[in-house]
Amino acid sequence: MFEWINTLQVWLQGWMSAEAGLWGLFFSAFVSATLLPGSSEFVMTALVTAYPDIVWQAFAVATAGNVVGCLLSYGMGYGAREGLERFRGVKVDMDHPLVQRLRRWGTPALFLSFLPLVGDVLVVAAGWLKLPLGASMAWIAAGKAARYLVLALGLLGVLSFA
Repeated sequence: MFEWINTLQVWLQGWMSAEAGLWGLFFSAFVSATLLPGSSEFVMTALVTAYPDIVWQAFAVATAGNVVGCLLSYGMGYGAREGLERFRGVKVDMDHPLVQRLRRWGTPALFLSFLPLVGDVLVVAAGWLKLPLGASMAWIAAGKAARYLVLALGLLGVLSFA
């Protein structure tokens, strides 16, 4: 009579597996890297608390998801400039002091892409300024990996945040 409860329980347990959690973490990290709000650190913390043996997999998945999300943000900045110049006939002012500062710092400034709010703007600005894609993604990946590494080490108890 209550066979449907067992079926529902099995289905829900499938969604609460480590593998499903990693997919959720990837999606959360991807969204967090765009201009949309996200909380991949909370998702990673919950996942590693539930499945402590997958901390390094979670680190890799979160970093990958965040970098892929940054690739989208970079492309949005690049495409916005292309569209503005091509379809509106507007030439972008590259002499603005903030633009000159980012161009002077170049791609190493993208290491700071792990910072909340500021990091998202840096990545979009890198696309807007057409900074080299490979070097940009390398610096972005280094910054994102550093953030998730600190979180992973904290979850393992190697670092103490108290």
